[in-house]
Amino acid sequence: MDLRDKKILITGASSGIGQAIARALAGRGALIAIVGRHAERLTPLADEIVAAGHPRPVVLTADLSKPGNAESLAARAIAELGTVDVLINDAAVEGIGSYATAGDGSDSRALFETNYWSPMVLIRALLPEMRARGAGAVVNVSSLGAITPVAGTGHYPSSKAALAIATEAVRAELRHSGIRVVLVYPGFVDTPMLRAFMERENLPARMRRSLGLMPVGQPDALARRVVTALERGRKTVVYPRSYAMTPLIPALSRWFTSLLFGSGEAAAVSDTGPRRCCRWTPLRLAAGAGRAAPR
Repeated sequence: MDLRDKKILITGASSGIGQAIARALAGRGALIAIVGRHAERLTPLADEIVAAGHPRPVVLTADLSKPGNAESLAARAIAELGTVDVLINDAAVEGIGSYATAGDGSDSRALFETNYWSPMVLIRALLPEMRARGAGAVVNVSSLGAITPVAGTGHYPSSKAALAIATEAVRAELRHSGIRVVLVYPGFVDTPMLRAFMERENLPARMRRSLGLMPVGQPDALARRVVTALERGRKTVVYPRSYAMTPLIPALSRWFTSLLFGSGEAAAVSDTGPRRCCRWTPLRLAAGAGRAAPR
């Protein structure tokens, strides 16, 4: 896919991975619409992209934790861009706390609304035009936590697992349609939320030590891999590369995660409120070695 002049909608563009993807796509000459909850966090990114000599992104605000907002966002994106050639679902909320006590309260439902239902609603809303053109792409950013969940992360891995399975199903349904579907599995990526999480005073010592063993990637590097996947028709992105075996041997990966992080009573930190996602949960499984190694 030639990304020049392609019209691309990017959710979760306020910071971290979504922001890096926006920069990378603007650098390829794409015409982008960036989405986040607060315009004041998106406007500096738009200014930066203009200063780099690229067209100014469309700034759209939306709280995707609220039912109905994803459908409204799709309509506004079409009104602003005329059409959407590529949809990138990056917005996510992180879960904190015990699985056993997470329940189905408002925080849990908002997490699933953001992490699973809103991406699927956006796909449903934007797919008809892509089908009519016989071209387009959908990129869903899941997490390696969907494969190797860590105790104390609430419903976050479950929501990301649901998104990953749905992505595979959508790809199967769209085979031979001309529409590409890319599934992204980030491991540890250096975002503001990851740094804040690792600095938490109530983070159990064992988890802190184990997290310190994990290789950490950079948002810009992951963004480049997402762009490459779109340009070269790749179906899956796993980053950092040292996690590459995790989706291929999930049972061994889960066993190793349990060995490294423990059964997790201590990991169920007391703060159960939703956090904007940094995708910190996954395991790095050394390829073929069955053990972690520092990067």
